[in-house]
Amino acid sequence: MIYDILSSINKVNPFTTASAHCDIPCKIYDPMTAQLAALSVVRFTDLLNELAEKDSLSFADQAQMSRLISEKETHAEKVKHEVRVIWGDYFKAPQFEQFPDTNELVHKIMLAGSACKQHVSREKGEDLLTLVNEFAERFWVTKKVKTKKAVCPYPPSLTLVYPDL
Repeated sequence: MIYDILSSINKVNPFTTASAHCDIPCKIYDPMTAQLAALSVVRFTDLLNELAEKDSLSFADQAQMSRLISEKETHAEKVKHEVRVIWGDYFKAPQFEQFPDTNELVHKIMLAGSACKQHVSREKGEDLLTLVNEFAERFWVTKKVKTKKAVCPYPPSLTLVYPDL
């Protein structure tokens, strides 16, 4: 009954929708989501560049291009979001003392993410991934977790920083 009342009110005067990362520190942070999103940016860029090599694009190709551009931009924004959450919620004085130039690194990631949204450049995607890997490595060092580098087992087959558990 309460649901029905609230639904009726919402139809007449819509409630403001709120979304945020939890403000109750769970201490569960992992840069892998940002790393996978950065890999996806590179992969979508590769697929866009493959389409660009065609002499002409069918309607299906044009639709595919539109979806790839949308996903590339969504994943570039996801990188930025995930890094901002870890930077804003996890990094505190001890982590900044350990890595005093973290703010500069995060700013570079923000700029690189924006560049990936603005361009169709594999190089820009690789730059973003390099910066995110650096951020991930620092994150794990602050957790006193050793890391290893390995090539991911799927396209675009680039190197990621993993916790060595």
